[in-house]
Amino acid sequence: MKTMRKFGLGLAALLMPAAAFAQDTSAPDIEMWRLDCGTMILSDIGPFSDGHLYDGETGTMTVGCYVIRNGDRYLLWDAGLSGQMLGTSVTQWIFTLSLDRTIADQLGDIGLTPENITFLGLSHYHDDHIGQASDFAASTLLMNRRDIAAVRDQEMPSAQAALAPWISGDAESVDFGRDHDVFGDGSVMILSMPGHTPGHSALLVRLPETGPVLLTGDLYHFREQIENYGVPVFNTDRADTLASFERFLQIDQALEAMIVIQHDPGDIERLPAFPESAR
Repeated sequence: MKTMRKFGLGLAALLMPAAAFAQDTSAPDIEMWRLDCGTMILSDIGPFSDGHLYDGETGTMTVGCYVIRNGDRYLLWDAGLSGQMLGTSVTQWIFTLSLDRTIADQLGDIGLTPENITFLGLSHYHDDHIGQASDFAASTLLMNRRDIAAVRDQEMPSAQAALAPWISGDAESVDFGRDHDVFGDGSVMILSMPGHTPGHSALLVRLPETGPVLLTGDLYHFREQIENYGVPVFNTDRADTLASFERFLQIDQALEAMIVIQHDPGDIERLPAFPESAR
């Protein structure tokens, strides 16, 4: 019985968040802004379901980026469309892409510059999530090692260009393969959600007033995919995607979190309109 009791205490210690051992137990000062990082008009949504759920449909996607402040440190989550698209409209495959303002320009509205961004967190390596990454070469890159390896080892010229400062080793990055505690206090967690890409990630932000918020990356593109389990034809692994769906919803239910689907225009109003922040 004593052995079992010791084992139980040891297991409990392993499961406790690192923040529980800190001397200062006060809640971190957290707030989050949503930036407009582009718009994508889709001439055919069909490829977003390998089960033919959207054949022949058209639609619009938003491109959201997020700034999270923890005390005097900042995380930029995703880097939107390329700044070269500013003021233009470009058609690629089924997407017509446009960008009204750069991330750096919007940061100025809240008194920041790219040099203030401590961490650049990227959900995955697709162009609409890394387009302005190189503007933040002074920031430490947070990206799952499987996606970094894919960019480094495969034929991805645009991603390799956007992430060149970190791929070359000239800029700092953090090596992780599963979940990652961004600020070391449990307030912001990068969650391993593979399937869309090998190292795709989502983000959990624990806001003191709003409560837990889950940013999806590209785990979902439309809110109805939560119910219909639509898997895009271009995801790298269908089984991993379905497993990530299950884990994501378990986290959502356990924490009673607010889900924000980064590409769904209907989810913009879930967070305050920029330059207001969620707290």
